[in-house]
Amino acid sequence: MMNRLLLICLGLICGSINGQVNTDVYLFDLKITNGDPVLSNPKNISNNEGYDNQPSFLNDNTVLFSANREDQTDILRFNILEGSTTSWISNTPTGSEYSPLKIPGKKAVSAIRLDLDGLQRLYEYDINTGKSKLILKDLKVGYHVWYNDHILVTTVLVENRMDLVVANLKDNTNQTFQKNVGRSLWKIPNSNLISYISKENKTWEIKSLNPISRATKKITNTFKKSEDICWLNDSTIIAGTGKSIIKFDSKSGVGWEPVMYFEQEEINNISRIAINKSGNRLAFVAEESPANIVQKQLDAYNARDIEAFMDTYSKNIKLFNYPDNLFLEGQDKMKESYNSYFENTPDLHCELKKRIIIGNRVIDEEYITANGINFKAVAIYEVQNGRIIKATFLQ
Repeated sequence: MMNRLLLICLGLICGSINGQVNTDVYLFDLKITNGDPVLSNPKNISNNEGYDNQPSFLNDNTVLFSANREDQTDILRFNILEGSTTSWISNTPTGSEYSPLKIPGKKAVSAIRLDLDGLQRLYEYDINTGKSKLILKDLKVGYHVWYNDHILVTTVLVENRMDLVVANLKDNTNQTFQKNVGRSLWKIPNSNLISYISKENKTWEIKSLNPISRATKKITNTFKKSEDICWLNDSTIIAGTGKSIIKFDSKSGVGWEPVMYFEQEEINNISRIAINKSGNRLAFVAEESPANIVQKQLDAYNARDIEAFMDTYSKNIKLFNYPDNLFLEGQDKMKESYNSYFENTPDLHCELKKRIIIGNRVIDEEYITANGINFKAVAIYEVQNGRIIKATFLQ
């Protein structure tokens, strides 16, 4: 029974109702010093509960991103010069928009729409009116980049993978170039090439593609499994890993090296980096801090909200008694064990006494009340991708 009390009392992470990780979009001023990016003037430009992600630049002074609104995502426009001024481009109650991009030569943006019935296709949205029309009818597009005003390089969902497909809107052709690729697609500066992530081999690779000549070439390996890259210039790639920005310089031949580490608690698992055309602004996405995730789990426990409580755990959560005695594995089993306990224990309460944060681990000292019994406990949480993947309890 004590293990059960201990388990219910603590957990971590928060996502939106559909299970997405709680993320925010951060904007920085960017300078290049001795070949390295230097970021300043940070702003959380989404500052919104739920999923805010996939930033891109409409122009040098405007950021687009997918923003959470009433359990869906729509396209939000952030005016940098006017500070906190934002406006919605899309309003789709029956679906959600993802990965908005400026369409070359048009006052319009493209975005993937995921409808409530599961249909996923690429649409065009008028910047001023929000009116939409279908761009690609027969492809289930995951991610895309515009090569020019009529050629798109896309990743298309096929079975349990994504394939690299070039779509030509003039002649209505779709050509598959490679199977099993990642989500990061970029036009390489000062070139006629597109970069993409190849996942054909165990070690992922960054490759270039010329959609016209069909030539491909390996650039380098990714840093571990970090696939969210961006081009700082025509030879330097930057990427996010954990709380760090790293770079690779194809001219120097030096491998991936760290250039910046963020001490701020709220910046974790940096992803989805974008740079404006002038190269003086950078946006990226960061996950919610492990401490916030733990606190939301604790609040859900004290409210006896089983759905919110369980939403903080990964599907494959593992629970241990200190030091390494596994006593429960899997979200379904955990929910089954604790649902009735929430319902039948009206005096459940957990008071936080002390919290220590070490990287993605959170250590809580707590005072627990249940069924008229009071006791102290310590819980050690390990957070990954916005969910608790492991919890170890010491009483």
